Amino acid sequence: MAQTILIVGASRGIGLGLAKEFKDRGWDVIATERDRSDDLHALGGIRIETMDVTKPETFNDFDTELDAVIINAGIQGASHQDAAKATADEVAHVMMTNAFGPAHLAKTILPKIRDGGTLAMTTSLMGSIEDSSGGYDLYRTSKCTQNMLAKGIAEQDANSRGIAVLSLHPGWVQTDMGGPNAKITVEESAKGLADVVEQADGGYRYVDYTGKDLPF
Repeated sequence: MAQTILIVGASRGIGLGLAKEFKDRGWDVIATERDRSDDLHALGGIRIETMDVTKPETFNDFDTELDAVIINAGIQGASHQDAAKATADEVAHVMMTNAFGPAHLAKTILPKIRDGGTLAMTTSLMGSIEDSSGGYDLYRTSKCTQNMLAKGIAEQDANSRGIAVLSLHPGWVQTDMGGPNAKITVEESAKGLADVVEQADGGYRYVDYTGKDLPF
């Protein structure tokens, strides 16, 4: 029987690439979109649901047993990216979308993941405190927060059931956010991330698409 994966945020970019990659590997794929994505629907052979990490009513009644989940949600936030200029609304928006919304979804969906399965959240090396060079205050802080929340879920909720929790850095990817000068393609990133997910074996890891552990 094929394994089942839920990929949240699959309408474009890395999420869309992951949906295609896991489909090609023979997984049963459930992919989500906030608004209709013609590219996602064009893949065929996958189940598509509507979900928004900032709206719990869209995921509270999800009821399918899963082998793996990838929560791929992320925005850059306000263009100025400056802590000294940030408004309360700007901070709330980036934090809910990049950190607390994904964590809420992860906690909600965890009971549907089989013992020994995998929960992954796409993050960024820019969320590393040790590696930080400053700048991009809103984005960096939101991804750092997501990493902290993911590790907490691992320690409090997932480890006792043997569920691996991954904070996945996809690399600098040629997406709308990464831009055309990024170093790797969506296909390269998706293949590497899929390898990491398939090889996960319990515990928490902050890791990039090549399988390299990153400084927290």
